[in-house]
Amino acid sequence: MNIEDRHKMLRQIMWDYNIPPEDVKEVIEGKMEKAGHYTRETLMVKLLESYPWFTLMELFTPEELRKLISDNVVRKLRFKSLRTRYEFVQKRLHQIVPVAD
Repeated sequence: MNIEDRHKMLRQIMWDYNIPPEDVKEVIEGKMEKAGHYTRETLMVKLLESYPWFTLMELFTPEELRKLISDNVVRKLRFKSLRTRYEFVQKRLHQIVPVAD
């Protein structure tokens, strides 16, 4: 996915706030603490609740997803079905994606 498409998707999840996609990207990458009132965890919750898994795989590498889908993120998902799905995804990512040094 190119940068333009990535920014478009990040803009779409922020449709109700005037938060630049560059700021969202910086928070997700851990370079900024917050974008508006969103933290890295709350942005990930919003992404997991907004986009299908295959879209997220286009936005992030497996290594990034392994780091971003934390226990806290999964616990904050609103719907039990999503929590169950991402508990499984999180477990599988930890089994198959090596830890970066």
